[in-house]
Amino acid sequence: MNTKEILKRFFDNIESYICQVLLAFFITLLFIQIIFREVFNYTLSWGEELARFSFVWFVYFGAVVAARMAAHNRVTFQFKKFPPKVQNYIEAFADLIWLFFNVVMIYKSIFLIKSMMKFTYMSPTLGWSMAYVYLIFPIAFALMSVRVIQVNYLKLVKGVDIRDPDKIDMEEEYQKISGPKSS
Repeated sequence: MNTKEILKRFFDNIESYICQVLLAFFITLLFIQIIFREVFNYTLSWGEELARFSFVWFVYFGAVVAARMAAHNRVTFQFKKFPPKVQNYIEAFADLIWLFFNVVMIYKSIFLIKSMMKFTYMSPTLGWSMAYVYLIFPIAFALMSVRVIQVNYLKLVKGVDIRDPDKIDMEEEYQKISGPKSS
């Protein structure tokens, strides 16, 4: 694999990597918090709050990953009688509504963050401006929009079959990535 392909793969999966780091971070932090509380009878006053903020960021980046995989919940059984191309166009129309919603959320969250910078609200134990914590909203909705557009481009223009992640045989996918099993 050349450098261009490595960079493409990295940026195509950046949200997934961020999710993995955030998940490992807040689970480790909560584990340390439990050990300190149970073994040393001491609590990290800031630990729970930081873990909560990390979890919220994890959830929103996870939503971006789901958008990239076209894995968000949607009711599609009524379209199963249509040809796949028609199904794709119907889903694209629904995604257009979703994009409109994302734009509204980006606008409203930026408005909220600006007002929080003007009238500061600080987190109780860390002393952070909550405006920085709330930055996840415009970031996540903007990234979701990019990923929704990307998925629709792949489906409608490139003709790529974006499969339902619930129906993917994970062992088969693993074999594609890692190569054949060695006996």
